[in-house]
Amino acid sequence: MFRTLVILCGFVAVLTTGAAARDEISGPVAAEILRVIDGDTLLVEAQPWPQQKMEVYVRIRGIDAPELKSKCERIREAAFDAHRALEALTATSRKIQLTHISGDKYFGRIVADVVLSDGRSAGHDLLLAGLVQTYDGGRKPQQVCETN
Repeated sequence: MFRTLVILCGFVAVLTTGAAARDEISGPVAAEILRVIDGDTLLVEAQPWPQQKMEVYVRIRGIDAPELKSKCERIREAAFDAHRALEALTATSRKIQLTHISGDKYFGRIVADVVLSDGRSAGHDLLLAGLVQTYDGGRKPQQVCETN
């Protein structure tokens, strides 16, 4: 039991520390979606080892969705569109695979490619639909609110 706890703590530490953001676990790690947070973030129950499960927030690698809490109505509407699209992509099967897993710059979250049950990439599908932008983890450009 103690050994399992140490291994699990190590997995959490690797995936959630900023220092480990450069380190990557290739995966795949099986996961079940518990909740879609927004257009680029999920709460999942990951199973890094047999008989071991943990809840973790996953930011989808390579994309950035508009912000749900934006002051700009147009950006909020685009954010809801991305959120609904991610919910629709994951509605038929809550089972996913996480690959290319690394720590995020924010504590408690990881960055990973999200592979849907049919083998498609959630991030790629959202990009193709024009609902999100590409994102490399750097500084985000300021979103301008245009009013008509």
